[in-house]
Amino acid sequence: MNNPIGSFYNWYKATLRNTKYRWVVVLGTLIYLISPLDIASDFLPVIGWVDDGLLATLLVTELSQLALEYLNKRKQPGASEADAAVTVEPITTVEV
Repeated sequence: MNNPIGSFYNWYKATLRNTKYRWVVVLGTLIYLISPLDIASDFLPVIGWVDDGLLATLLVTELSQLALEYLNKRKQPGASEADAAVTVEPITTVEV
């Protein structure tokens, strides 16, 4: 049986690391956070904010990790701009 949260996290992480789809996912996430249409509506006191908070945390965490990897690759002696590009990892699923 697959863990849907783990599968979503792995898909989201892999898609953000794919340079072709990165900005589509970032813009889609920002639109979802701003939009009044949510999985759990924001008018519910706490439940409505949980999905937004988790998605915002996931986005900030992954973008921060990408930025750190990029900066670390640039600091390496002899690294060129092409070497500093973030590589694409294959999409994996978590099975529990």
